[in-house]
This record gives sequence, C-alpha cells and structure tokens, in this order.
Amino acid sequence: MRTYSPKAGDAVRKWHIIDAQDVVLGRLATHAAVLLRGKHKPTFAPHMDMGDFVIVINAEKIALSGNKSKQKWAHHHSGFPGGLTSTVYGELLEKHPTRAVEKAIKGMIPKNRLGKEMASKLKVYAGPNHPHAAQAPTPYVFDQVSQIVK
Repeated sequence: MRTYSPKAGDAVRKWHIIDAQDVVLGRLATHAAVLLRGKHKPTFAPHMDMGDFVIVINAEKIALSGNKSKQKWAHHHSGFPGGLTSTVYGELLEKHPTRAVEKAIKGMIPKNRLGKEMASKLKVYAGPNHPHAAQAPTPYVFDQVSQIVK
C-alpha cells in the first residue's frame, strides 16, 4: 500500500460559524485551530492547507477562566529597541475583543507561510452580525459541556 498524499485541488472547504458567547477563550481557540488546520478530516496532511473557513461571532462576550483577566498579559513588540508593549487581557478584551481571539487562535497554528495561509481563513467579529451569510456556514457545536462558563 502506498501512503495517500492529497493534491492541492482535493481540498473541500466548508464554512463553520462559532458563537463565542460564554465560551472559555482557550477552548474556543483549540477547536478553531483544529478546523483551520483540517485535522478533523481524514485527508489531513501536515504539509498542506486542508482546513476549513472559521467565523467567530460574539467575540466581545468570550469568557476567561480564573483570574486571567487581571493576571494574564498580552505582549506585542514593534521590532524596534524598547518596543515591547504589554496589556492585561481584561483590558484587551474591552478595547479590542477581536484581537484577543485572533491572537489565541493564531498562536495554535504553525508559524510559517502555511500558517499565514490558514490564518487568512479566520474571520472574527465582535458582535453577532457577519457578512458571510451567502457561504451558508454551519454552526459548530462544542461536544463537551465543561467548556462553557456558567
């Protein structure tokens, strides 16, 4: 038997929509990263982009477990000497909720050209509205109950 290797044209991409209301940020990020990479498909290949499109809505209503809103820091460096900027996650979620979700998801995909191609299929919106209704996205349902903060 020869090992199956998918071709570039073999990728069948679907659209998934994830409602982030009261879902823990890390749990949401792991599920979104799996969908973006295509690890949920039997045709997964680590050297190819076989993933689906992911739409995350209600990013402003995402939850952080424990004291992460006060103790977890988000860092960004401009590339210049002394260009490190740090922000507490609670403040980042108030000002730019889409950036907090994108940062968590992009941290779980490869850091190379392939990862940037996967990240381009991620769409994050702060509210419940999105402009991708024509793609007919299917709602993604979390299969574990422990991921939702009550």
